[in-house]
Amino acid sequence: MRILVVGSGGREHAISWSLSRSGKHSLFCAPGNPGMAELGVLEPVKADDIKGLVTLARDRNIDLVVVGPEVPLVAGLGDALRAEGISCFGPGEKAARLEGSKWFAKDVMNSAGVPTAQSKVFTDTDSAMKYMGEDASGFVIKADGLAAGKGVFLPDGSDEARSILDTLFGGRLGESGQRVVIEERLKGREVSILAVCSGTDCVILPPSRDHKRLGDGDSGPNTGGMGAICPPPEIEDNFCETAREEIILPVLRELASRGIDYRGVLYAGLMLTDDGPRVLEFNVRFGDPETQAVLPMIEGDLADLFDVAARGGSLPSEVSVKDGCCACVVMASGGYPSSYEKGFLISGLERVEDAVVFHAGTKKTDNGIVTSGGRVLSVAATGSSMKDALDRTYMELEKIEFKKKYFRKDIGRTI
Repeated sequence: MRILVVGSGGREHAISWSLSRSGKHSLFCAPGNPGMAELGVLEPVKADDIKGLVTLARDRNIDLVVVGPEVPLVAGLGDALRAEGISCFGPGEKAARLEGSKWFAKDVMNSAGVPTAQSKVFTDTDSAMKYMGEDASGFVIKADGLAAGKGVFLPDGSDEARSILDTLFGGRLGESGQRVVIEERLKGREVSILAVCSGTDCVILPPSRDHKRLGDGDSGPNTGGMGAICPPPEIEDNFCETAREEIILPVLRELASRGIDYRGVLYAGLMLTDDGPRVLEFNVRFGDPETQAVLPMIEGDLADLFDVAARGGSLPSEVSVKDGCCACVVMASGGYPSSYEKGFLISGLERVEDAVVFHAGTKKTDNGIVTSGGRVLSVAATGSSMKDALDRTYMELEKIEFKKKYFRKDIGRTI
């Protein structure tokens, strides 16, 4: 097949890497990154250029478009491609509201009977503060719209909660923060599920766990993700089937009842509470960095699976998964997720032998590959055990150098 991968981050590099492993497909990446350039042809079309991507897919005779980021999906790229007869592995605009509006996702879950935290939506600080009462530390504040992984806040108390709300309603996240969802803060261990969906059918990929906090010991601000492991060590054998029957399929059926045909990946962020798994959030695409930890565990040609789902076909009951585990650690620019410098030369990439390096915030220059973003690289390795996978990842990661590099040293060892 001729496959177009949309996006330029570590997730898209991992998707491209996985699709390239069979050697049967021709890859095109828009706009891609220096790592993806080794796997396919880079096309200078931005991921949010809907018209440009449709034209590109048509001009390159693309058989399948795989969309990485959420922004083009929420903007209707899937619908635009399908209107031109081009197969797209990614949901349409209506389905993408599961990520584009947290309140819409809550409404779908409640209608489908899917377990989730109690919540309410607000458009002003005073009403939200009144709802939380005297102690806001028992709640989570979420921007209703897209926020690039930076719209979830865990206040330590009411003073911090009011400050967060004031900045959101004051325009910190633009339109995305003009409505907020306040929900009860659940306790437990977090697990992520990636489900490949075709209408009202789905197949579950191996579960994973990402680490959102910036610092060791799960300290500091939330980020887009500092690392991930697959699978989490305490997951029971029947967990994926339970998630499929009690969470993913009910949501797909509820969407279908509303006339929405979901084709693509549905990401469910879950909290394993004493009362069972509850949904924290839905994303309508692969997670980052979960993808970098999950896809190295998959055997076989994922292109065939994506193509069947994109065309609304019948999915297999399961995918073939390697024995063992995979660990992924993100190397970031010092200062992330706040301000950081760019343009530092990256060295040692050619020395990595026992891991895969996925590019994210990198740029190719005449002098070599340099840093160009907050999350710069993801380093992932598999092993016979989680300890083995983590040891390999950290050993290979130490071979890579750039000024002001930062990474967590405890991925896989916290909740």
